[in-house]
Amino acid sequence: MWFQTVAALAAFVGFTTAASANANQARCKASSFQKYIDANGTQARVQWAAYIPQNGSFNPMNYTSVSEYPTNLPEACGVHINVKSEGNSSYLVGLIMPYEWNGRMLSAAAGGGINWVDMAAGTHYGFATLSSNLGHVGIDTAGTWAIGRPQAVIDWGYRAWHGATVLGKLFIKEWYGSAAKYSYFYGCSTGGRQSMKNMQDYPDDYDGILAGAPAWWTTHQQLYNLKQTTYQAPANSSHTIPEKMFDILATEVLKQCDPQDGLVDTIISNPQGCNFNPNTLMCNSTSSADECLTAAQLNTLYKIYNDWVDVNQTYVYGHMWLGSEAAWLLGNIGLGEDSTIDQQLWYPRDLMGLGDSFNWEDLDFSTVELANKLNPGNATADKYDISAFQKRGGKFLHYHGLSDAYVSPDASIYYYDQASSALKPQGIEMDDFYRMFLIPGMEHCFGTPENMNAPWYIAGANQAATINTGTYSVPGYRDAKHDIVMAMMSWVENGTAPDSIIATKWKNDTTATDVLRQRPVCHYPYQAKYDGKGDQDEASNWSCQLLY
Repeated sequence: MWFQTVAALAAFVGFTTAASANANQARCKASSFQKYIDANGTQARVQWAAYIPQNGSFNPMNYTSVSEYPTNLPEACGVHINVKSEGNSSYLVGLIMPYEWNGRMLSAAAGGGINWVDMAAGTHYGFATLSSNLGHVGIDTAGTWAIGRPQAVIDWGYRAWHGATVLGKLFIKEWYGSAAKYSYFYGCSTGGRQSMKNMQDYPDDYDGILAGAPAWWTTHQQLYNLKQTTYQAPANSSHTIPEKMFDILATEVLKQCDPQDGLVDTIISNPQGCNFNPNTLMCNSTSSADECLTAAQLNTLYKIYNDWVDVNQTYVYGHMWLGSEAAWLLGNIGLGEDSTIDQQLWYPRDLMGLGDSFNWEDLDFSTVELANKLNPGNATADKYDISAFQKRGGKFLHYHGLSDAYVSPDASIYYYDQASSALKPQGIEMDDFYRMFLIPGMEHCFGTPENMNAPWYIAGANQAATINTGTYSVPGYRDAKHDIVMAMMSWVENGTAPDSIIATKWKNDTTATDVLRQRPVCHYPYQAKYDGKGDQDEASNWSCQLLY
């Protein structure tokens, strides 16, 4: 009798679940969402709405690789909208609306288009998620999208995100019957710039901003990317450092710098505090030519390791840090190859409008001055007085990997210091709403050099998909101590400010099952220090201490 009752109950649950799924699928219609737009008077067209079943995959771009689209999703409705902007410009907006909603919105910064993968990671938490393509298809550095399209450049710079945010909040309110209680925005690299720019220009849009390795200083960042490439140009010159030397450099830097931070653990915890002597790699009569550096190559290395300072000692941009060498090739310091330089010419040629006649030899301080004057798309997120965001109760979490070879950690420290100078005279303490975390050994947004194996995973933007596109949060540690998204929520909603985030490194980052090491990353200007006893790879044996 008991068995029959349970069987009957199971059958009933299965029936109602199927019925519920059918009802949910019926709700997910483009016409339903179009009604919200029409009633609001917005110039936009819903292009499609797609039902996503429980544990389903979502591949609206028809990617062939499973690493490029979300998998294992909760039951949800995906929506795609074309929004008319100014002139002949328009931009796309995507949303994923889970049926089990946590009452909050999370925006995922654009990454070569609508960022469906990072949106999906947020959907696993229960967020209704949002992203945009900012008005063009493909990566930003394919700058031809900007030629003859000044309104599209403005959409890319800042306007599309605010418009997408307003539209997303409208859809959420109408679809769920109530407005989102809290709204968050996360992104890394140019996505970090997007989140910071929105915070500065539209401080009421979001309650919490999470910016990783932000390429915020667009007018200087893009020209420095070209500048550092020219150090090696032209290709195969006597001063060009060969690609094979990058790993040798990385090994020598780790050898010298690791002990100087006070603990030999294959991690450079304080690159700024390392006194590195590159002359140990200087060629001599017994050296192998492909394993040493000539005087000319050492001069190139000197440029790479030093800030770009120009006319009248003007600081233009910070240098690459010690410990970033393993990613230099990926970071487009490059070999002086024509293809690398051509990629970096997109900004002056296409966005600044200097055209194809502008070559890398033409880059000088006058180019920087012109970039500052033009500021294409008003994209640079250089407003240091962010008191409006602080006064509305917003919280800002900012992080950067110290082995980043794309965006120098100097850029993050520079912004933090400039913001501090703008806010402290107003009586605003940075720690009350703005905390920055510098992650030793983390490369650009995610990953770590093979010879370091530093803990880096904190569930920031772009990180979950490095495991797989069905992952979210920190596998095995889904809490505010390990997950920076949950730390942001805890700070905004409960007032619990994060003093540190525990970063994780797995033995195999693609399975994320067996932990290799964990370590706290302390908020700036604090640094994690080993307590002197216990396992160095256990976070509990470390504490936060002031850098100075």
